[in-house]
Amino acid sequence: QVQLVESGGGSVQAGGSLTLSCAVSGHLVSSRRMGWFRQAPGKEREGVACIFSSPERTYADSVKGRFIISTDTAKNTLLLQMNSLQPEDAAVYYCAAFGWAATCRSPPRENDVAYWGQGTQVTVSS
Repeated sequence: QVQLVESGGGSVQAGGSLTLSCAVSGHLVSSRRMGWFRQAPGKEREGVACIFSSPERTYADSVKGRFIISTDTAKNTLLLQMNSLQPEDAAVYYCAAFGWAATCRSPPRENDVAYWGQGTQVTVSS
């Protein structure tokens, strides 16, 4: 049984940084493509970033150069370092484990996701 548990959300001022974590159980974080999505109030959920081993990483255009996706294999955890946060980055952020046949698209797509975390709220004040 795959379980994904996010943490690290919170409130930050514009220009600040946050790092989200996703504790993975049921498989090794490096064994399948993993990613982050977000959903702002009144908007559809959108893909943010995807990773499969270090070389394969993709990002949504809106976060390129500001967000970094990575894995901590010792802790079996997926990370999302978010820098230069803006009010438009405010959303519920979801950790996702993709299906075995999926690839890291740019941006990642919901249809490729096999498992979801419960989400963690990120608030950015101007």
